[in-house]
Amino acid sequence: MDIHSTDTQFTGDQKHGSSLMHPLEKWMVRIWVPRVPRYIETYHLTWMTLLWSALIVVFSYLAQDHISWMWLTSLMIIAQYITDVLDGAVGRHRNTGLIRWGYYMDHFLDYIFLGSILIGYSFIAPVDFQFMLFFILAICSGFMVNSYLSFAATGRFQVAYMKIGPSEIRMLFVLINTLLIIFGKTYMAQALPYALAVSFVGLVIVVYRTQKEIWAMDMKQKALDKKV
Repeated sequence: MDIHSTDTQFTGDQKHGSSLMHPLEKWMVRIWVPRVPRYIETYHLTWMTLLWSALIVVFSYLAQDHISWMWLTSLMIIAQYITDVLDGAVGRHRNTGLIRWGYYMDHFLDYIFLGSILIGYSFIAPVDFQFMLFFILAICSGFMVNSYLSFAATGRFQVAYMKIGPSEIRMLFVLINTLLIIFGKTYMAQALPYALAVSFVGLVIVVYRTQKEIWAMDMKQKALDKKV
């Protein structure tokens, strides 16, 4: 078979796992998608993540001197959330979606977006705690890698675990920014070890559940093969 064949059905656009914010996202899609101007295509919305990510870095850099700039960082996180929700929905609504390209580019840009947030925090975090941001990046990236590998093994793209998905993580960053503005950078240093610990435990639980499910699928297939 030609490795470039597109005959096989691709299911990367069919996301599984319902998060806490899923009802809000369904409302946004129903109300906003028909109102998106025709000249804005689904891939335009996908590429917007680059703009939001660059502005997050800029505003976070400025926040070194005036922490109030983090309000604009939070606004960029919300803007990325909106364009991310709408990009695939616009493509499905108009039947103009690029399913494989959208899967690849959307999730690669998610990594860029996450990196921009943590780079931004590195500007304002106390020097003694900046190294923890790299561990947090590694753990958060672990959730992404788990989803992609699980999709390759099961054919089901799981994006939310225990009702927590990318949308909730974005809102967590907005909450962190708000607390930084109100209480200052000192509390960020105190919270980082706990954030790291919680993220690590969450990743361990998710990976354990995922490998257990894939193990069961393999055992079921082995039992079927023996019967044949």
